[in-house]
Amino acid sequence: MRRRTVLAGLGATAVASLTGFPAIVKAQGAITLNGAVQFNDEHAFNRALLKFEELVKQYYGKPINFVLHRNSALGLEKQYFEYMAQGKAVDYGIVSPAHMSTFSKAAPFIDAPFLFRDLDHWNKVLDADILKPVADEVADKAGVMLIGYAGGGVRNIFINKPMGTLAEIKGLKVRVQGAPIWSKTFAAVGMSPTVIAYNEVYNGIQNGVISAGENEAAGVESMKFYEVAPHLALTEHAITVRPICFSAKTYKALPADLQAAIMKAGKEAGAHGRKLESSEDAQKLETLEKAGKLKRVPFKDRAEMAKLVEPVMAAYAKEIGADAIYQKIVALK
Repeated sequence: MRRRTVLAGLGATAVASLTGFPAIVKAQGAITLNGAVQFNDEHAFNRALLKFEELVKQYYGKPINFVLHRNSALGLEKQYFEYMAQGKAVDYGIVSPAHMSTFSKAAPFIDAPFLFRDLDHWNKVLDADILKPVADEVADKAGVMLIGYAGGGVRNIFINKPMGTLAEIKGLKVRVQGAPIWSKTFAAVGMSPTVIAYNEVYNGIQNGVISAGENEAAGVESMKFYEVAPHLALTEHAITVRPICFSAKTYKALPADLQAAIMKAGKEAGAHGRKLESSEDAQKLETLEKAGKLKRVPFKDRAEMAKLVEPVMAAYAKEIGADAIYQKIVALK
């Protein structure tokens, strides 16, 4: 089965009519805010943003319109982030930290491989506001505010053949996110990491350009990666942090009571999104496996993998000025 490729050009066409104007528009006296998400209504990101909309309306208590552009209608997350930075076309959205690396070297580090021990540790880090220095840097340099933290998906490697040891994944051509820390850590355990666009992963595996990718259950399900890579090596190498982002330019133009509603709603919607994704992660994989679409493969060398990655993580944290953040995360019990 040939995968339909979501072309960025389609998003660019859709955006063309929006980018020439400020993102905030008046419609019958009410402010309109535009959001963007790569996925459909069932994805946890979409539901987190709908919760954000619901909460803003509740806390603001005045007429306001939201338009959420779904299914990559305005492109991909990297583009959403650029639009928010410009204050055009997109006012809010969920964006992977990897796409913020142009503005903040520390941003992609907040959900880097083997940063979190488990979901409990991950939640404690987010609740302790340890990531605030990163959020401050992104707001200062990119003009995009991180108003809440969604995510919670445990990432594994989907492959076109079963693999469950370090020896088996040696030299594996695997797609990774664009931030350098992903290539560094995957190379450290012997794989051959390749950076390609998210919407090209399916065809990349199908055509033999790569043999694998890595993602959480929601992404594997929504993008149907199991059709070309039905074996899921349970490396559990990362737990996602997916900030709910808001354009600082848009925010500054809003009334104070709406600003307060947005900040409160962002934090709560992020917590809602984390609960959704982390609770549904294993369930989605089980459903796919029962349907015969996916086969989970235990990964025997996860502890050894983490040990190989540790010095790379420590060195990279120091290199990008995130050493203090890294030490606080590691020390948090």
